[in-house]
Amino acid sequence: MVKVVTNTINESLLKDDKAGIDKENNIFTLPIQGMTCASCATRLERVLNKAPSIVNAQVNLALEQARLILDPKSISKDEIYHIITQAGFSVPTENLEFQVSGMTCTACTVRLEKVLKQLLEVHEVTVNLATERVVVKISEGTLSNTQIISAIEKAGFTAEPLSSFAEREVQEKERIKIHERQELRRLWISALLTLPLSLPMLFMPFGIHADLPAFAQFLLATPIQFWIGSRFYIGAYQSLRGGMGNMDVLVVLGTSAAWGLSVWNMLSSTGEGHLYFEASAMLITLILLGKWLEGKAKRSAASAIRSLMALRPDQARVEQDGNFIEMPVDQVMTDMVVLIRPGERVPVDGIILEGSSQLDESLITGESLPILREQGEIVTGGSINGEGLLKIRATTVGSESTLARIIHLVEDAQASKAPVQKLVDKVTHVFIPAVVTVAFITFLSWWFIDGSVEIAFRSAISVLVIACPCALGLATPTALMVGTGVAARHGILIRDAIALESAQNSNTVVFDKTGTLTEGQPSVTEVYPLSDTKEELLQLVASAQQGSEHPLAKAILKKAEEQTLVLSQPKNFRNLPGRGFQATIQERAILVGNRRLMKEHNIDLSPLSSQGETLEHQGHTLMWVALPQYSSQLLGVIAVSDPIKEIARQAVSSLQEQGITTVILTGDNRGVAQVVADKLGIDQVIAEVLPEDKANQIQSLKNQGHHVVMVGDGVNDAPALAAADVGMAMGTGSDVAMETAGITLMRGDPSLVASALSVSRATYQKIRQNLFWAFAYNVIAIPLAAFGMLSPVVAGAAMAMSSVSVVSNSLLLRRWHP
Repeated sequence: MVKVVTNTINESLLKDDKAGIDKENNIFTLPIQGMTCASCATRLERVLNKAPSIVNAQVNLALEQARLILDPKSISKDEIYHIITQAGFSVPTENLEFQVSGMTCTACTVRLEKVLKQLLEVHEVTVNLATERVVVKISEGTLSNTQIISAIEKAGFTAEPLSSFAEREVQEKERIKIHERQELRRLWISALLTLPLSLPMLFMPFGIHADLPAFAQFLLATPIQFWIGSRFYIGAYQSLRGGMGNMDVLVVLGTSAAWGLSVWNMLSSTGEGHLYFEASAMLITLILLGKWLEGKAKRSAASAIRSLMALRPDQARVEQDGNFIEMPVDQVMTDMVVLIRPGERVPVDGIILEGSSQLDESLITGESLPILREQGEIVTGGSINGEGLLKIRATTVGSESTLARIIHLVEDAQASKAPVQKLVDKVTHVFIPAVVTVAFITFLSWWFIDGSVEIAFRSAISVLVIACPCALGLATPTALMVGTGVAARHGILIRDAIALESAQNSNTVVFDKTGTLTEGQPSVTEVYPLSDTKEELLQLVASAQQGSEHPLAKAILKKAEEQTLVLSQPKNFRNLPGRGFQATIQERAILVGNRRLMKEHNIDLSPLSSQGETLEHQGHTLMWVALPQYSSQLLGVIAVSDPIKEIARQAVSSLQEQGITTVILTGDNRGVAQVVADKLGIDQVIAEVLPEDKANQIQSLKNQGHHVVMVGDGVNDAPALAAADVGMAMGTGSDVAMETAGITLMRGDPSLVASALSVSRATYQKIRQNLFWAFAYNVIAIPLAAFGMLSPVVAGAAMAMSSVSVVSNSLLLRRWHP
């Protein structure tokens, strides 16, 4: 677990890997290869959900991933991979190689193979006893070197990777570059072959008829149809074998019909039939162009993840035997001492042992200004060191690091499905059969009405090629990818699409006070004793609170330390949530807490009531001290002040400008809470609430018609965060709060609340726009094609551009700023 002064990421909230197994919840994420449109994703999802070992499956077209919730009693990775293959898709793999020490015989290799094959992400293991090398074939991007080394060590051996993370990153970039180059080369070849076929069509409006001979058209169109267009035939076959059509089926039906009829007319005895070679060739070329542009746009949409990954340095300078040596970051282990020079990126999370420096954490927390870090403070991997030389002790490395967990959380959010996607999936499921039916009806109708097979044929082809399920399938996930990515760059981590949808509907924001609107670092301002001296009263209360993490306890202990008071060991300490505590100090049972606690024990506060009321009106929190066993004697009162965050007024104002009601929900005294509310302009105060009642207060607001966002940072806020429509946890707060929340704010900055709601609304607006245009496109374009108002070539161009337009619209979200 990593605790950072300005940004803490919860271990339960941010799970293992972007693609891999979340062992606690049996969530398995796999990369999927071969999906071309929304129908593919829907078909694979339907097939996977039928498997006995899979509780639930969600397939994301934009990320090309399948997220599976598995039944722990019947998990079968072979079954999962077999289902994916049978459905016509594949799981891309990569090989990781390790040097293993400690193997002595064949039994060792068998044991090691068995241990590694138990990992769901592992496809194949090859162990070479002679060279002491192990090659592990895994689902691409699912396991890190650290995780595999951990499994090898559990088998009783030691290992080190033969290729670093950086090298694998380079290999992945090279693979993408090669794929792009191949796609572009095919597009150019297709365009060059299509050009002679399309020129006569372009010259025709000028009265120039320059048709190529039929056989020449055949020679140009055939390689486009069956070589360049082979990907469509393969995709259509795999789709139909899986029991459902996809975009490839429509393309193959349309272009094959055009090519086939052209060949028939060319070879027929009369030779008078029209040739459609140019239509089939131009359709394939235009669709390839659209797919190429779509791919570039999708990679651009995923740029947020790549920019986060780029923060990870390749090498770290580690101390060994008194010297510092460079090693791959993947090989840095916990408790190693790492040296960070000025201007370098911090390679791992760690605690500063020596030195101090200003660190730029902007790409992790969204904080624009560098932050001073000194000895004993925690630094986050990926931040940039300023002018100082730092020596740190590594605390978390690899997939457990803060940056890795941020990346994985963003990827999980991007892989999730918005509730509105369920409607899209239902439409997509019947889309292809419906389009084929409409095309068939169009052909028969034109043939019957006009008697022209040519017009009937051309209209039917137009219907087939203009229909585009891809635009529907990409509308939601691409907007989510860009929206959650840009939010992460500004310090807002959105857990999933459900949290995002709930946030954009919110009309009420409820703030916890301490640590959320205030600094969370209170200080003792006044001590009023009745019988003892100020020092004795402070010493008594400080002694009772040793070891406590409560902000008020820290304030008391800090004041005692400043006055160098000698503290006694407490006994029988008992916490009283929402009220205070009781303990025994030097055989004296004392009671420390708020007015509610004093009232429960019939403590008379009148001797100090005037002082208490004055302090409360000034916004101080009071800690009353009493001896309940001695005639309920009041010993005194200690006033603590927690300064309001400078940005809090602006944060509240920003929310109110959006028409949002603001509320304070706190266990503190009503007077203190009202002072804070008055200073910040907050609409409503709910004070003196016990931790267990906070959730009830949230539910009460929801019952009144409020759509509630709860913002908090403490353990006692967790029930309220869970009860709210959306929970927002401050990244400076407790782990439990962040585990419960749907959105984590990486800085203790309440202005991020308005920013989180803003980016949620902007993202959902893009989803609505994308879905509107995707549906409108098909609703308008298919009837136009059926009525013969669009030629197949124009239909193909429109279909190719529809997906590009949807992704491009999503990319506009990158311009969003808080």
